[in-house]
Formats: sequence, C-alpha cells, structure tokens
Amino acid sequence: MKEVAKIMNNNSNMPFTVAALYRFARFPRYKEFREPLFALCDAEGIKGTLLLAAEGINGTVAGTKEAIAKLIAYLETIPEIADLELKYSTAAKMPFYRLKVRLKREIVTMGVDGIDPLQSVGTYVEAQDWNELISDENTIVVDTRNDYEYVVGTFAKAIDPDTKTFREFPQWVEDHREDLEGKKIAMFCTGGIRCEKATAFVKGLGFDDVYHLKGGILKYLEEVPAEESLWEGECFVFDERVSVGHGLIEGDVELCRACRRPLTAEDKLSKFFVEGISCEGCYPERTDEDRARFAERQKQIRLAKERGLPRHLGR
Repeated sequence: MKEVAKIMNNNSNMPFTVAALYRFARFPRYKEFREPLFALCDAEGIKGTLLLAAEGINGTVAGTKEAIAKLIAYLETIPEIADLELKYSTAAKMPFYRLKVRLKREIVTMGVDGIDPLQSVGTYVEAQDWNELISDENTIVVDTRNDYEYVVGTFAKAIDPDTKTFREFPQWVEDHREDLEGKKIAMFCTGGIRCEKATAFVKGLGFDDVYHLKGGILKYLEEVPAEESLWEGECFVFDERVSVGHGLIEGDVELCRACRRPLTAEDKLSKFFVEGISCEGCYPERTDEDRARFAERQKQIRLAKERGLPRHLGR
C-alpha cells in the first residue's frame, strides 16, 4: 500500500479537509464495500459522496484531517482501487450536509457503451506543462464540464461545449469533428475523471493527438502560481464552498438556493435575484407558486439559523 498522500499545507488551520478522489479499475466486487465504507465514514464524521461501480470509485468527501487519512488508508488496502488519484483542499465549515455511498452503473455518467479508459486514454499532461500545450496555436482547448461550471471560470481560449450534462458531450464532439481534425485536442475538467472518459471517447473516433490535464483544474490551481496561471475566474466545486481559486482557497461564488446555479457578485445585482427564491437564470423557469414555496423554505432556514437548529434539509 502506498503512503497516504500528505494533506496540503495551505490553510492548515482550517478544521476540515476535503478529498476529491477517483480510480478507474476492474472492480467486480464493488458492492461488497458499500456498507463498510458507509460505516467507516459515519463513525469518523465524514460527509460527502462516494460512488462505487464495476469500473471503479469516484467521490468527494470531507472530515477532519485524521478522519480523511483513515478513509484513504482503508481505500488503499483494496487492491483494485489502490493508487487513487487524489486532490486535497480545506474548508472552514463542513461543506456537505450528509453522507452518501452509492452503487452506480458508471462512476461518471457519459452514457456511451464501450468507453474504457483502461484500454485507451489521452496523454496525461502535468499541471506544470499545461500552459505550454494550450498556448500552442495548433491546440484546441476543450472544457469538458457543463455550462454553469464554465461561466464561473475556465482557461484562456477554452471552448465551451455548452452542455447541461456530461451525456451531451459525445454529441458535441460528433457535431464538431471537422473543427477538431488535424489539431491537438487538449481537454480538462475539475478533477480529471471526466477527461478520462472524454479522451477515451475522442480517441475511439480516430483522433490521435488527444491530451488531458492530469489531476484536473484542482491540481493546476494547487501547483501553478497565480502569476504564471492561464486560468481565469474561479473553479466551481460540487459542495457548499461553491468555488475555489488559486491555492485552492475558498472563492467568492455563491449558489442560487432555488436552482443551484452559481452566482457571482454581479449576478446578485439582478432585479430577479432574491436570496433563496430566484435568480436571473431561474426566474423565467419558475412560477409564482414555486417562488412562494421557496420563500417559505427560506423563512424556515432563517428561523432555524436564528434558533441554532440544524439547517433545513429541503434547501
């Protein structure tokens, strides 16, 4: 078993450690580990989500530094998924409300049969080498994340496929095959896992010069100094921190509690923004009845906070 990765030193005074992890593997006995993993995390106060499937493990969880170390040590004893791809960051508050350990068909859902990153995948590019690749005029840089993630931040000159879910990404590639021909194709995502499948899919179409950012945006923001960075904005994360910046410091982006869209300070100036009730993005999608329901929910959240009670789970 490899040594448990050293928790990052940035913000070492923060009470919570966040671990983003994944590993593609042949994992036919994945169902055996749901209950042991839930029991370990529950006992250690760890919250977040772990997904188990025949193709491996994926998840982001948070807890004390010691609790996360215990979880990673346990995962590394499982031969099929040892040598995890790991990214650590920190949080001032617990960034998850509950613990979920789920059995899935895929650990990241693309919805295309036969895609196997263990057979064929793009060339990994280390964070320190990424700038050189994407600065090449013959490189097309593709953000494989969804539209709401792209608007929070992305790399300079990156293409936005304008997808709502990862399931839409294969069709975008099919629709733009001519644009990609003869180019170096550099893809990136939050932690690296989506690109494992995205590059496997693209290579399966016959493209050879396919690359992806090892460890994803999180590794880049951790390792590349801000003064050398080609990243613009912040990186959306799927927890209550909402976004992180260079050094994986918690960002300034918030969520619309009505639709879960990320909101910048400028977005909150919209006449359609009402905390917990609506934003410019979801206002035309909702009815007055919806907004009345959200207003009541927001009232209950406020009252619970004032009384020192746990946050209303219907957030």
